[in-house]
Amino acid sequence: MAESRPFGAFERMVAGRYLRARRGERAVSLIAGFSLAGIALGVGTLIVVLSVMGGFRQELLGRILGLNGHLGVVAAEGTLRDYDEIARRIRALPEVATAVPTLEGQVLLTTDAGASAGGLVRGIAPADLRARAIIADNIRAGSLDAFEGDDAIAIGTVLARRLDVSVGDRVTLVSPEGRVTVFGTVPRLRAYRVAAIFEVGMQDYDGGFVYQPLAAAQVFFRQPGQVSQIEVHLRDPAATYDAADGIRRVLQGRPIVILDWQRANSGFFQIVEVQRNVMFLILTLIILVAAFNIISSLIMLVKDKGRDIAILRTMGAGRAAVMRIFLLCGAAIGGVGTAVGLALGLLFAANIEAIRQALMRATGTTVFDPEIYFLTRIPAVVDPWEVAQVAGLGLALSLVATLFPSWRAARLDPVEALRSE
Repeated sequence: MAESRPFGAFERMVAGRYLRARRGERAVSLIAGFSLAGIALGVGTLIVVLSVMGGFRQELLGRILGLNGHLGVVAAEGTLRDYDEIARRIRALPEVATAVPTLEGQVLLTTDAGASAGGLVRGIAPADLRARAIIADNIRAGSLDAFEGDDAIAIGTVLARRLDVSVGDRVTLVSPEGRVTVFGTVPRLRAYRVAAIFEVGMQDYDGGFVYQPLAAAQVFFRQPGQVSQIEVHLRDPAATYDAADGIRRVLQGRPIVILDWQRANSGFFQIVEVQRNVMFLILTLIILVAAFNIISSLIMLVKDKGRDIAILRTMGAGRAAVMRIFLLCGAAIGGVGTAVGLALGLLFAANIEAIRQALMRATGTTVFDPEIYFLTRIPAVVDPWEVAQVAGLGLALSLVATLFPSWRAARLDPVEALRSE
C-alpha cells in the first residue's frame, strides 16, 4: 500500500509521530533538537559572514575606485606637462567617463594649538571635485562652493578630529621638499583655511587625504603647469585592458605608464577573497558536524523503534516505505534547521550595523575597529545566489546524513527485531 505513493500520507504520519517526543524518548528528541540548532546556526552564520565579506569587498571597491579612478596615466619619468591635451584625448575615448588631472604630494599638517598629522595633498580642479560623488555627497561640514582660490582645502573627518579643527580654521601645510638657502634647507610651509570636511567612510582616506585646488597645489609644490597623473574613470570597470589599449593608441609616442586598479589593489582584494573562502570552509564544518548529529539521532531512533519497524513490516510495509519514513525524519530536521538558519541569517545581516551599535553601547568596547578594518560601519550585501547555495548545502548535507540510518532501518529483519524484544 505504501509502496505506490512515494512520501505519501502514511510515511508522513509515521515520521511525524517519531519526531514528536513521548515519555521515555526525550534523549532522541534532544539530540534531534541539537542537530536542528546546529544546522540553523551553521546556515545563519554562513549567510552573515558571506554577506559581510561581500559587502566589505563592495564597499572598499566602491570607495577606492571612487577616489582613485580605474586607471592612472603617469609620466614614465617626472610629471605630466601638457596634461590638458592628454586629458582631452583620453576623454574622447568611448570607454572613458572622466579624465581628471591631479597633483599629489606628501605634507605635514600642523595647527597653532600644536596638533600635527601626516597627510597626502591631492590637487584637483574645483569643478572636478564637485563632480566626484563620493566626496560631494558626503560633506559633513562646510561646502564645496568655498573650495576655490589659493586659500582653501578640504579634509576628512578623522583628520579634522586629530587636528581639532573645524570649517574656517586654518591649517599649516609643511612640505618635506624645502627651499635651499645659504643657511641650509628651509621647509616650505603655508597656512590654508578649511573650506569643507568630508567623510567617505574609509579610515585611510578620512584620516589622510587633503584636497586642494589644482592651481594652488601647483604653486605650493612648485610644479607650475604640471600634474602627477590623469585619473581615468571608466564606464565599465571591467574594461580596463581595452581602455588602456585605447589610451596607448591616442597617446602614442608619449612616455607614459598606465596603472589599473586591479593591479594596484590586487594583493589587497586577494586577501579579502582568501579570507572569504577560508571562512566559508570553516563554517561549512559547522553544518557538517550538525549533519553527523542527524546520523547519530536517527541511528538511536532506529534502535529505539526496532519493534515498531518490525510490526510495520509484518503489516505489509516494504523496505522502501520504511526507508522513506526515516528519510522524512532526517529531511524534516535538516529542512526546518535550514529554514530557521536562513531567516536568522537574513535578519541578522539586515540589522548588523544596529546590532553592532547596540553591542558597543552595552559593553563599552569598540566592535569592528575602523583603524583595523578601514571602514567606519559594517557593510552587508546579501547575494541571492549565495543564499541559494548555502540553503542547498544545508539541505544536501542533511539528506546525505539520513541515507545510512534509513538504509539500516530498511534492512532491519522483523523476526530478529521482535525476538530481541
